[in-house]
Amino acid sequence: MALLEVSNLGISFGGLRAVDGFEVKIEKNELYGLIGPNGAGKTTVFNMLTGVYKPDMGKISLDGVDITGKKTIDINKAGIARTFQNIRLFTEMSVLDNVKIGLHNNNKYSTFTGIMRLPKFHKVEKEMNAKALELLKVFNLDKEADYLASNLPYGKQRKLEIARALATSPKLLLLDEPAAGMNPNETKELMDTIRFVRDEFDMTILLIEHDMKLVSGICEKLTVLNFGQVLCQGGTSEVLNNPEVIKAYLGD
Repeated sequence: MALLEVSNLGISFGGLRAVDGFEVKIEKNELYGLIGPNGAGKTTVFNMLTGVYKPDMGKISLDGVDITGKKTIDINKAGIARTFQNIRLFTEMSVLDNVKIGLHNNNKYSTFTGIMRLPKFHKVEKEMNAKALELLKVFNLDKEADYLASNLPYGKQRKLEIARALATSPKLLLLDEPAAGMNPNETKELMDTIRFVRDEFDMTILLIEHDMKLVSGICEKLTVLNFGQVLCQGGTSEVLNNPEVIKAYLGD
């Protein structure tokens, strides 16, 4: 059974069919790419997978559980986490606290306990600090734990966003154009980071990306979207050499 199985997914906005009949199967531990020209519907698919948009039709199953149309928080608890094309960190909070926000999914105390600073509050906070620092060490961000997130360079902000997503203990990590705005050296480092996350965390990863060097370098399989519909699916080299895919990107 595939970890993620999507069938006949679709959504319209004001009569415009943004995504129509989208289907994909992603096995556990796969590094899978979703590519296509600008406006093809890639981020719209991500938004349906994560509950930002409710699809008009179709079904989304995660690890055998139907999560179609559920709220974002429930889908996150079910095991899907994501990053965004435009980095969305809590910029005026510390690097450590950004990761701790992700950990609150699994470490809870009541509002009363937090206000009164009861023993459970201190115990849980201590545990979360330790877990957050562990994650930051994985990304070589532990030395910047007390920095404001806004003071990190761009490449490290990307890493912090991935670390925060991993703090929710997902089964599937969605990366929306993780290399956007990066220079070639940062992109190369990001490729190593994504591979490391897959191997170290036993993670399944689905990413949207326009950088074909990154896509061909790390993705094992691809789905190509064009005008909201699946144009091609298969192994990475096969898909990237498909004449229809080349035509969609470059024109006739």
